[in-house]
Amino acid sequence: MIFTLPEPASDDGGFVTGTLGSRVAHKLRQKIQDDGLAPGTRLPSEQAMALHFGVSRSVVREAIAALKDEGILSTRKGSGAFVLQADGPNGAREDEQTQQSVQSLLNLIEVRRGFEAETAALAALRRTPGQLAEIEHALLAIEEAVAAGVSGVEEDVRFHLKIAEATGNPYWVKFIEMCAQPMRSAVKVTRANEARRADFSNQVRLEHEKIVRAIAAGDPEAARAAAAEHMVHAAERVRLADREFWRGDGGELARSLAREPILS
Repeated sequence: MIFTLPEPASDDGGFVTGTLGSRVAHKLRQKIQDDGLAPGTRLPSEQAMALHFGVSRSVVREAIAALKDEGILSTRKGSGAFVLQADGPNGAREDEQTQQSVQSLLNLIEVRRGFEAETAALAALRRTPGQLAEIEHALLAIEEAVAAGVSGVEEDVRFHLKIAEATGNPYWVKFIEMCAQPMRSAVKVTRANEARRADFSNQVRLEHEKIVRAIAAGDPEAARAAAAEHMVHAAERVRLADREFWRGDGGELARSLAREPILS
């Protein structure tokens, strides 16, 4: 079979688009699955794909490496990249559902980036000593939950709710309560992913501590930046999750999020 290149990957500058390599990989993966390409089908050269997508050859190599890790492509020195296997209709359908679910998760993280940053900034300006103690206690509860080997989902949501309460504005609290169920579902996915890697888990802990330090110092700009950075890194950790995670519990958790109403 002949591999015809798909339309170039779009670049809208949005928060959830991923790296150039991941976008090219997505287009190639989709083409292989949609066309049901047979094992052994050869892809165009790196140079041809780079020209087609308007990217560098290193970006194309990144995309090919990602698809090799997923078991979709193989490479032969001096010959190029070849389709190793194309998922059947059921596998392709499941992958598409998972991709849509992951996009829903990233969309929610994008929204959270805005309100988490603003509530952290306002909390830094307005929090009382008692509210700061509650935020610090909520952070400690997350660490205790993780140390005990449990998910820490409820503790994580409570931590962010306590920051909202410290703004002194009940509408911020109401907004988070309205989003509480999809937030819990999203946190289940992100924490399940983070629990699989010590570096991810440690990053989350340090990011939370950075937010609390800024709130304690009464520095709204530092708090805003720390909270936004936490959400940006959360999205990055989602994108770095491997295929095994999405084909297992991670995929099921993500699909359950996509099935939920946006607001409760």
